Amino acid sequence: MLSDVEIAQSAKVDKITAAASKLGLSEDDLEFYGKFKAKIAPDVWQHIEHNPDGKLILVTAITPTPAGEGKTTTSIGLADAFARLNKKVCVALREPSLGPCFGIKGGAAGGGYAQVVPMEDINLHFTGDFHALTTAHNLLAAVVDNHLHQGNELNIDVRRVVWKRVLDLNDRALRNVIVGLGGKINGVPRESGFDITVASEMMAILCLAKDFSDLKARLGKIIVAYTSNGEIVTANDLKVTGSLALLLKDAIKPNLVQTLEGTPALIHGGPFANIAHGCNSVMATKYALKLADIVVTEAGFGADLGAEKFLDIKCRMSGLRPDSVVIVATIRALKMHGGVDKKNLAAPDVAAVIRGLENLEKHIENVQAFGLPAVVALNDFPTDTTDEIQAVEKLCAAKNVRFARSKVFAEGGNGGIDLARAVEDSFNDDKDFKFTYEDDTSLKYKILAVAKKIYGADGVTFLPAAKKQLAEIEQLGFGKLPICIAKTQYSLSDDASKLARPKDFNVTVREVKISAGAGFVVVLMGNIMTMPGLPKHPAAELIDITPEGVISGLF
Repeated sequence: MLSDVEIAQSAKVDKITAAASKLGLSEDDLEFYGKFKAKIAPDVWQHIEHNPDGKLILVTAITPTPAGEGKTTTSIGLADAFARLNKKVCVALREPSLGPCFGIKGGAAGGGYAQVVPMEDINLHFTGDFHALTTAHNLLAAVVDNHLHQGNELNIDVRRVVWKRVLDLNDRALRNVIVGLGGKINGVPRESGFDITVASEMMAILCLAKDFSDLKARLGKIIVAYTSNGEIVTANDLKVTGSLALLLKDAIKPNLVQTLEGTPALIHGGPFANIAHGCNSVMATKYALKLADIVVTEAGFGADLGAEKFLDIKCRMSGLRPDSVVIVATIRALKMHGGVDKKNLAAPDVAAVIRGLENLEKHIENVQAFGLPAVVALNDFPTDTTDEIQAVEKLCAAKNVRFARSKVFAEGGNGGIDLARAVEDSFNDDKDFKFTYEDDTSLKYKILAVAKKIYGADGVTFLPAAKKQLAEIEQLGFGKLPICIAKTQYSLSDDASKLARPKDFNVTVREVKISAGAGFVVVLMGNIMTMPGLPKHPAAELIDITPEGVISGLF
């Protein structure tokens, strides 16, 4: 079979106006970035805001493994399947980060015959949104250091500057740095560091803002430092909110592309789900719901991370409510959760699948705990056996959830017809949506609620620094905000080595910080890093481009 990039390069794709027309959009509604990419013009919302909402499908997955699950591929293929069933459908996804593209995970444009195109552009610089976010974030950092250099009128405590810099690449050497060295002319020396762009609070703000005015208001609330008296210092205090908003004036507009089969796709925003809230923008999702009858969206990693944050953060702030939740699994990944080494995954092993089903079972329970119908999508591999597939079907029947095999990687939308029909059938199920915790509970309770209900932990250990930070955050009046937990994606616990469904464990909170502009409190568990590192042999070693512009090695 051809590689993903070869499939994308050989596809015959119509100009973006064809996909736009399927949503009822004309050329005047678009701002073009070449023939195959466009942004939706700001005034479109005025014409569609009173349209009825379509059905919203959230795609999540079991706990990820190196064997791969195919969540984005399933999301794209499911949308194509609905299009083949003559539904007016749109898929709404996140933008990929360059960090994974040149690191170990790869991009996020789908795979096989279920991709969004132009996949090379989407996985690289796309329409420049991440560049704009990186620049705006670093402008604010530069203004903070300039303020310190120019006399520190706001009495900022140099030891309590919390606004770091960002870069959209994996670079562990930048996690901890000292800035301002080289004498008085170069500023005030202090410790700082870099996060990856997708972990920036500005990324979260872009993805949670309901419009440009809301974006600007949120930017002004960003906390950059504390004074020597413990008072907060914000972007508004530094008088640069207008400049930050200016840099994001185009980035806030949702991007329109399409799948290999011509299904419209809104791809906008890209926070990671392990260190951020893991969902595409509220604006893109709401535009899609007004323009289509069925919208397929996804949330990063497993249901303990992206789906929890989609439901407890994005839905809480936006009023969105999914009509169905798809949980993606593979026989290969279930075997890994059952203790099989990656090199032995092709060998039949029903017992290992059954052991690994504990992980799927927990994710099903999590979705049901939110009061939403779940559909399990088993992403097909040629090595899957009938007995192994039947073991998954048996669990789904026991948990009272629908089950369908997905063959979209090899067959495109046609391989997702059974899944689309199962999801459409689930729209008729009773729903009783509820959050994991309510706003008026304490931050400590919220952390305990997610840890116990979603992860299955026995309890939470709060390190001394985290206890102090929680007390200060509550005292400053931010105790009613929702929480965004940063932890490993490779386990339901905060220990990446604990596969399947860990039992008899606690999770450890080491740090807590406010993202006042985004509107949540970030909780860091275990050894999670907000600036990833590269593997020994990064994907960057395999990627190339010819003088004629033909790209290779990009998946």
